[in-house]
Amino acid sequence: MKISHQDPYVGHGRHFGRTIHALCRIQAIINNGLFIQERIDLDGHSLQELVADPTTARQHAIFEQLMQITPNFHETIFTASQEEVTRIADMLQKGANGARSDDTKSLKGAVIEWITPKGQPLNPPLTRNVKIDRGYHHEHTGSLLCPTGLNWQDSEVKEKLKSGELLVSGDEWPVCIYHGYTYGPEDLWNGAFRSLLLVKAFKHVFTSPSSVDKDPKATRSGNARLHDMTSVTPASIAYIATQVSLFSHQHCNADNVTDSERFYNSVLEIFMDPDDSDEVNKLLDWWSRQIFPGHLVASERLVNKDSALARIKARCVQRKALRDTANNGRVS
Repeated sequence: MKISHQDPYVGHGRHFGRTIHALCRIQAIINNGLFIQERIDLDGHSLQELVADPTTARQHAIFEQLMQITPNFHETIFTASQEEVTRIADMLQKGANGARSDDTKSLKGAVIEWITPKGQPLNPPLTRNVKIDRGYHHEHTGSLLCPTGLNWQDSEVKEKLKSGELLVSGDEWPVCIYHGYTYGPEDLWNGAFRSLLLVKAFKHVFTSPSSVDKDPKATRSGNARLHDMTSVTPASIAYIATQVSLFSHQHCNADNVTDSERFYNSVLEIFMDPDDSDEVNKLLDWWSRQIFPGHLVASERLVNKDSALARIKARCVQRKALRDTANNGRVS
C-alpha cells in the first residue's frame, strides 16, 4: 500500500482557512507580516505606526493568528529564504483551498438529509449531484435561502427570485442562519447565527460527521481535536454559514463565487466591529457551549458558596483580614 506523506503546512493551512480566514491570499499576508517586522527591526518604527490604517491592521492580525496556530512558524518564517517562504505560503494556501472544496462536497448530501423532515421525503426530492432544482427553484431550499428582508410567502417575491428578476447580493443574509429560521427586523442579533442547520454543519466539519447528532465529547479524530481547538472563532462561524448558504444554489458560476465571498466578508466585518463586540462575545460563548461543552470559561466554574472549598477559602480571607488589621494596629 502506498503511503501518502502530506506536507504539514497543508494541514495547518486547512485549519487556518476554516478558523482564521478562508479567502485571503496567504502569500500577501506573510509578505506583509515580514515587511512590518523588517521595518521594526531596521528602521525602529513601532508596530502601532505601521498598522495605522485598517487594511494593514487586519492583515497583520491575520498574520499573528497564523503564527499562533502553526507550530514553530515564528522561528521558521523570519529566518527562511524567499524561496522557502513562497513554498510555505503555497502549502498553506493549498490546504486552505483544499479544505474549502472538500467541505463543500462533503456538506452537499449531508445538508439535504438535515433539511428533510423526519419520516417523510422532500417534495420534490433533491439529489446530491443535481443542482438545477435547488436554490429558489425548490420550495424548501428557497424558504431557507430567502433574504431576511424579503417574504418567501409572497408569491410575487418568490417568482422574481426564481426567475432571477430579483437579484440577491451576497451581503443579504438568508433566514437559514437564524434560530428557527425566523428573522426579527427589530433586532439583528436575535437568533442570528444560531440555527440548528449551522450547528449541524459545524459539527460535521469540525468534530466529525458522526458527531452531528451525538455528544461532541464522543469525537476523537475530528479536525478540532487534531488542532487542539477548544473554542469557536468568529471566522469559523462565518465559514460554516457561507458553506451552508452555498449548498443549495442552483448554479456554480462566477457570480455565485463572488456572492459567497461577499457574504463571508460581510459576516466577518460585523464580527470584527467593536460596536458589536458584546453581541459577538455572547455569540461565541453560545457556540462554545454547543460544540465544546467540556471547555467552559472560568467564570462558569465558580465554586458553590456552600461547598467545603468555598468555606475554607472564605475562612482564609477572614483570617488574612484579621492579621492585616492587627498588623496595622501595631504599626500605628
